[in-house]
Amino acid sequence: MTEKSHFSDAAEKLALNVSLASFLMNLLLSAFKLFAGIAGHSQAMISDAVHSASDCASTVVVMIGVHCGHRQADANHPFGHERLESAASLILAVMLGITGVGVGVSAIRTLCHPAALQVPGKAALMMAVVSILVKEGQYWWTRWAALTVDSDALMADAWHHRSDALSSVGALIGIGGARKGWLWMDPAVGLIICILILAVAVKLFWQSLNKMIDQSCDTKALHAIAETILSQHGVVTIDTLRTRIFGNRTYIELEIGVDAQLPLVDAHAIAENVHQAVEETIPRVKHCAVHVNPVRKE
Repeated sequence: MTEKSHFSDAAEKLALNVSLASFLMNLLLSAFKLFAGIAGHSQAMISDAVHSASDCASTVVVMIGVHCGHRQADANHPFGHERLESAASLILAVMLGITGVGVGVSAIRTLCHPAALQVPGKAALMMAVVSILVKEGQYWWTRWAALTVDSDALMADAWHHRSDALSSVGALIGIGGARKGWLWMDPAVGLIICILILAVAVKLFWQSLNKMIDQSCDTKALHAIAETILSQHGVVTIDTLRTRIFGNRTYIELEIGVDAQLPLVDAHAIAENVHQAVEETIPRVKHCAVHVNPVRKE
């Protein structure tokens, strides 16, 4: 019973191309944001520029995780390298959290020194609008790629783009308010941006961590697996069903009961049918190991 391959060269190329384009766009966007923030005297825009700059580093992590995580299994790694992609997602979550803390600290310092507050210029306001459009577009494009190639690291990067878009929305509100005379709104929105970034970081962290520690499938998936097994001809009982999420793939170990009077070749055929049915029917299953137990009819 062989493990099925799940990640083609074309899929990896798509993921890497999307990540490379994101890296270049983030690099350009962060430079323009920083210039607009400094020239326009906007704390919110400078914080947003830092957030975009962190996206460059996170995208590099994604590219490494996608490339290394989908190498074929070898003698030293017989179960493959999928967990490396979850590790990349975990690193992304930590990087995002550090970015959020940095933005928050900067905003608090500005709020504590109100005399230093200045009215943001039009450049900062225009840059906020451009950033919202660009980052939201990157979110949907990266999300599409993540769903297409089934990549957790790419999906984490997509949410990184979405958090940047949200921070730009906040920057726009803060800059607009400050230009109306409420100077405190600019750094205050920077603090709100910090909270939003940290919320996304915590969510990504726990999702990635659960996949690193072999969490079991949820109840819905277990029911679907059980139904598929019991629908196969010759299966009398399911004695044991264990699942573990390894990276973004699922491994299944199960014991089924078959008629004890069946010849060995027939019992093996039933196990092979169960193996193939589960791998072909249930999404993300990379390998299903089946053990057969005899069931004696009274």
